[in-house]
Amino acid sequence: MYGRHIELRDVVFVIQSQRNSYHTQRAEQRRKEILHQAQTVTQSSPDVVLLHKLSHYDGNWSILPALPRLALQYCQTSLWIMFLQEETIVNLHNLLQVLSRFSPGKEWFLGRSLHDDEPTIIHHYAFSEDPYSFAYPDFMAGWAISCPLAKRTAERVNYEPPKSDFTIDLQHEIALYIWEEGRGPTLTAVNEFCSELHGSSSAKCCATAVNTYLSACGKPVLKEDVFVAVKTCQRFHRDRVPIVKQTWEKDAASLEYYSDVTDSIIPTVHLGVPNTERGHCEKTFAILRRFASGAVTQAPWLLIVDDDTLISLPRLRRLLSCYDPTEAVSVGERYAYGLSRDGYSYITGGGGMVFSRVAVQNILAGGCSCRSSDAPDDMVLGMCLTTLGLPVTHSPLFHQARPDDYVKELLARQSPISFHKHWNIKPVAVYQRWLSEPDQRPQSHTDTREEL
Repeated sequence: MYGRHIELRDVVFVIQSQRNSYHTQRAEQRRKEILHQAQTVTQSSPDVVLLHKLSHYDGNWSILPALPRLALQYCQTSLWIMFLQEETIVNLHNLLQVLSRFSPGKEWFLGRSLHDDEPTIIHHYAFSEDPYSFAYPDFMAGWAISCPLAKRTAERVNYEPPKSDFTIDLQHEIALYIWEEGRGPTLTAVNEFCSELHGSSSAKCCATAVNTYLSACGKPVLKEDVFVAVKTCQRFHRDRVPIVKQTWEKDAASLEYYSDVTDSIIPTVHLGVPNTERGHCEKTFAILRRFASGAVTQAPWLLIVDDDTLISLPRLRRLLSCYDPTEAVSVGERYAYGLSRDGYSYITGGGGMVFSRVAVQNILAGGCSCRSSDAPDDMVLGMCLTTLGLPVTHSPLFHQARPDDYVKELLARQSPISFHKHWNIKPVAVYQRWLSEPDQRPQSHTDTREEL
């Protein structure tokens, strides 16, 4: 217990905002709420930073590239940097009480702890012998670092980038970098950093809570407004395509299967592009051109998925109600490559890539192309969007991996939109358990429900 009284001027709030207009509006609302609340506790207004506005670099969302600027600009006068998601609600009085327990002259890394029960691919199977031993923060509950830690980490970023070029699960990767293989601090669990819904009885004593876990902004977009492109090949016509037809195909008003052969039974469309073992860049760009031509559909939205993607189209249509199709929107699960050296973000393909027609038109007009037919399509598209200055928008409801690869409690509070891979799972059971709407679920208590 430290005991020094912390004031609002000692804390800089960083909202992990995104450049898309919907997300900017949500982040701005959180900023206004913090400033209004500061007036009610009769303290001077704190600094509230929208991360996407910190500089022109789109990679700031991964925190480490932004940390030198944050430390330089704010740690001269502040003691703490408090990071918030767009939907994180803060109780300033309770937060100041929490921070007053910790000496700001020491290195602190505070948050609500998450743990892996099993080694997982999204964390590169880290701590495989005892994955539960490593704690990382639940970003939705907010997390904080003291300025001494921020300054030292900011200096280290300049000469020691993260070991992996890929950014996949930022919560885990930030904790891993700060931990520094035991040379840095581990996450200190703060019970008052909460993931409960704001206003609930369980959140009364919390310093943070969550505004909503739902992403819906009115009526779902129409079925006809989403054109679905499924990438497949002859090799998977008999095992993967039947799973799509058995689960989520029925929810699509307009869907085409793109393969390396024409199959009139499925049916498939052969785009004249040979199949490749990986990457599928030329096939994806052929899909973009077919969509943009308007010959098949005039829909404002394009969804591109793999043949082993499991997806809820009704939930996707609810999510898309939040976005303006007249903007260049690209949304899905955001990964990144090389952000420590001016890299790029991309929508990872397995979880599903969603583009507005305007985004597709911009991509094609921008002269983007594949360096080879088997180049990774999602990464090429990410490089293209970055070059064109178009935002890559993240939604945590899309998942590149299987349910088993994610923390149970994070999935439990979501209405997931997608998962990927049939490896070591029963895909129909996973679909029924995680993605089907309540009225679509089987009534019998048989093996159709699969636990994580």
